[in-house]
Amino acid sequence: MVEIPIFHIDAFTREPFRGNPAAVCLLDKPRTAEWMQAVAMEMNLSETAYLVPRPDGGYDLRWFTPAIEVPLCGHATLASAHALWESGNLAEDKEVRFFTSSGWLKAIKHGQNIEMDFPAIFNEETEIPEKMADALGLKSTKFGSYRARQKQNGNYLLVLESSDSVIDLKPDFEALRRSSDAGVIVTAQGKSGKYDFVSRFFAPYAGINEDPVTGSAHCQLATYWSEKLGKNEMLAYQASQRGGEVKVRLAGDRVMLGGQAVTILSGKVKC
Repeated sequence: MVEIPIFHIDAFTREPFRGNPAAVCLLDKPRTAEWMQAVAMEMNLSETAYLVPRPDGGYDLRWFTPAIEVPLCGHATLASAHALWESGNLAEDKEVRFFTSSGWLKAIKHGQNIEMDFPAIFNEETEIPEKMADALGLKSTKFGSYRARQKQNGNYLLVLESSDSVIDLKPDFEALRRSSDAGVIVTAQGKSGKYDFVSRFFAPYAGINEDPVTGSAHCQLATYWSEKLGKNEMLAYQASQRGGEVKVRLAGDRVMLGGQAVTILSGKVKC
């Protein structure tokens, strides 16, 4: 029987039991997709990340929800970098390089903060299915609708009139699952002055009704709000029940995502 190190980490938060939880498995060799999916189902968190060392000093990284493998995940990448530094597998002054299905991603530590280098996701205007608007309770609401240009991560982006509208939204998740083959981001400009924008993210199609804090969604939010607000550096808040802050910096076709992480549990997967 093999024992594989595994960590339960809350990402995009400095406090335990907030932000977005992820599991991180440190593998010594690749495992089958079926095995990784089974562990993700067992962990039953929004994402479980799997790291395999590469000869060039980087790590292969894959992400699984309890239902499917996903092409990009911010909070589980942040958790993965945190796990490598905290476990001593990598010196804290060393940059982490991950090879993923979305290309190379990088993470670097500045004190307690972790900054990740992700691809920017650009938007184009689109019409959303009527059943999706019904499921979100937006049928009679004025909103802007967009979708990511990149086909591999084609989340919808819906821009509402106020942050209160985002916070008060009560989707019918089963109806939303039937109406959408992708994630749905809802967002609005912040009203308090502290946050440039707020958002929520729903992905029933992937087995996640509402994700607590979604790094990959901010790759898409960054390009929209940077153009809208005329600024490249922003502070965002994802207004889920757990909640979390994301520092966003747009740099051409890349987005720098910043946040903190806290280890909740560490142990072994025996198999």
